[in-house]
Amino acid sequence: MSALTHLDPSGAANMVDVSDKEATTRTAIAEGFVAMRPETVDLIRQGDAKKGDVLGTARLAGIMASKRTHELIPLCHPLLISKVKVDCTLDESLPGIRVTAEVKITGQTGVEMEALTAVSVACLTVYDMVKAADRDMRIEGVRLLRKSGGRSGLYEAPEARA
Repeated sequence: MSALTHLDPSGAANMVDVSDKEATTRTAIAEGFVAMRPETVDLIRQGDAKKGDVLGTARLAGIMASKRTHELIPLCHPLLISKVKVDCTLDESLPGIRVTAEVKITGQTGVEMEALTAVSVACLTVYDMVKAADRDMRIEGVRLLRKSGGRSGLYEAPEARA
């Protein structure tokens, strides 16, 4: 395990200096899901949620959140993101909504936190939009699936843990 990069030699938190790093293409893909009752999935599928388009609103919230990660997570760098793609899909096997986010940049630092933030906020938005119908929903499985670029290279997560 490498040293924690957000701590200085005295143990104080600090923002990592990326000025000497090479600008490379970096991508990250994250996933998460909102488990809910089958009736709640049906409500979303039929477009009957009182607050409106659940999947479209969650997708937009995830995109917006990824671009504001540096305002939410201490010590994250503000980034000029070149791509954010958030997918929110009905998944009968959960049952619930599966959320994935892909973030891309050409820069000096990675976008893992931006992808994870996009997924987290999209899941929270799903919860908010249908909580009146199902307060037992659970947000689960938020994790990094893949990242590429930068000094540490490629990372791919092992198969999902059940």
